[in-house]
Order: sequence, then structure tokens, then C-alpha cells
Amino acid sequence: MAAIYSLYIINKSGGLIFYKDYGSAGRMDTNDSLRLASLWHSMHAISQQLSPVPSCSGIELLQADTFDLHCFQSLTGTKFFVVCEPGTLHTEALLKHVYELYTDFVLKNPFYEMEMPIRCELFDISLALAVQKDRVALLGR
Repeated sequence: MAAIYSLYIINKSGGLIFYKDYGSAGRMDTNDSLRLASLWHSMHAISQQLSPVPSCSGIELLQADTFDLHCFQSLTGTKFFVVCEPGTLHTEALLKHVYELYTDFVLKNPFYEMEMPIRCELFDISLALAVQKDRVALLGR
């Protein structure tokens, strides 16, 4: 069973710009993934405003019985979040690596338009390798 169920990238306006499913039991259709991204963006923004802690950056971890949702927000407001098995280790490092891949292969691509869906083959290949490497590291422990 895969430790990582799915990966989402949301632009600063709350639009889903990338979604990849890594073998979760219940596959979502496009509309469901768009709704989930929009819902997460809204919850993240509300949590920043309602937090009693000054300069709160929003929800970073949501734990449920059957999954964990880890979120990383870049300085530009782009959110990267992964849905994984409960207790999966090193997801923060994976999200930061995904962000590095995003900056290297998407933002430096002269054909990519900001805030638009990501269609970059090198990003897809590098991301698949990163997730596969993460799975192998988890199995080796």
C-alpha cells in the first residue's frame, strides 16, 4: 500500500493547478478534486484569520482516522498538500522537495503561464521519481 495517496497544488487564488493520484482506494473525479482544493484553500484562509497566535500561517496538518493531510504554503501563497497514510514520516521534507521541483521545472519553464494548470513533462517525471524514492525510503525502515 502506498504511503502517499495524492498530491495537490493550489494557486494563491484557490484554484487547483495540479493534482496527482498515487493509488488511493477511492479515486476522485475532476469535480471532486476541484472541490477539495477549493475547500482546503478556504479552510486554510479562515484558520489564519481565526488563530489566536499572531502571524499564523494556517493549517499545516490535518489528522483523521484514515488519512493525514500535510500542507506547505510558499511565500507566494501557492499551497502544496499531500494526503497520506496516518503517521507517514518526512512529509514536510517531501513537500519542500516538491516545491523545489515546482520552482525548477514549472516556474523556469518559459511556456508556463502563472496561476494556470501545470502541464510540464519534466515536472511530472521528477515528481514521480521523488514520490517513488519516498516510498522506497519508507519501506526500507
